[in-house]
Amino acid sequence: MSFPRRLGGITVILLCGLLAGCQGDVLDPAGDIALQQRNLIYISTVLMLLIIVPVLILIVLFAWRYRESNKDASYDPKFHHSTGLELVIWSIPLLVIICLGAVTWSSTHLLDPFRRLDRIAEGKPADRSQAPLVIQVVSLDWKWLFIYPKQNVASINELVLPVDREVRFDMTSANMMNTFYAPTLAGMIYTMPGMRSQLHAVLNRPGEYQGLSANYSGAGFSDMRFRLRGIAQSEFDQWLRQKQATSTPLTTRDYLKLAAPTEKNAIQWFSAAPEGLFDRIVNRCVKPGQTCISEHMKHAGHNVPSASAEDRGSATASPHPPSSDDVHNGSH
Repeated sequence: MSFPRRLGGITVILLCGLLAGCQGDVLDPAGDIALQQRNLIYISTVLMLLIIVPVLILIVLFAWRYRESNKDASYDPKFHHSTGLELVIWSIPLLVIICLGAVTWSSTHLLDPFRRLDRIAEGKPADRSQAPLVIQVVSLDWKWLFIYPKQNVASINELVLPVDREVRFDMTSANMMNTFYAPTLAGMIYTMPGMRSQLHAVLNRPGEYQGLSANYSGAGFSDMRFRLRGIAQSEFDQWLRQKQATSTPLTTRDYLKLAAPTEKNAIQWFSAAPEGLFDRIVNRCVKPGQTCISEHMKHAGHNVPSASAEDRGSATASPHPPSSDDVHNGSH
């Protein structure tokens, strides 16, 4: 066998091996936001193929028609311009760019992660009278902390969502930049220390999926994954009661231990989280004695935007860290 054939065979085997490790989560969405984003991929691909496919065909056609052995092909050494050819060459790419620009502009506003959902699924508008389920997401080294502030539960590396329920994720990072990415749910959103990101999404199909960090953040990055589970609302309510009854509370001291770098963390559940923990993580004042960023801003004379009514309902901001391991357990 000649060397080119051997090289071709090896290339095919390597490509098959790489494709065997691929997952179709992006193209098999379980949530409406991920579905709309997948449709954008299809639309963009088709629009670009309108240019790529004809160009590839014309390359082969021209190479065949104007080959040296073809004596019947016309040859005009003085040819330098054709108005009709120029119109075709420039008008088609221009139309494709206009279409891509229109799709990009509309989808950027429609799929704004800070924007509440217009629909739960195709043909099923969202009920604006029902507040979204609020989940606070904290990227740690190298694990994920999920806090359900109104349900008084928290978890490490497992996210459980009721299907067909709008969810608002408030996201931040304890130490370094990461990206929250659950391909079947929605696109990736950055989590950054001292900043708050947000994502509105919905999961429409029960099942078990996978989420991860898509931004390199050190030694444990490759195992910084979480399990995403979609269950019915009734099952979700029952699951909450079980976790509240069987799990131990998450204290501030526990959180500081979790914030230390560790790898391949097992799933953990807690029956509650300290009140205002997420806001103190954002303001980088979890440890007793630390001054919050918001307090620095106030002393420096900057105006600190106040939280919306919806934010105040999901978590009470705490300008100073607690001096003990007081836990918000739902009773005051």
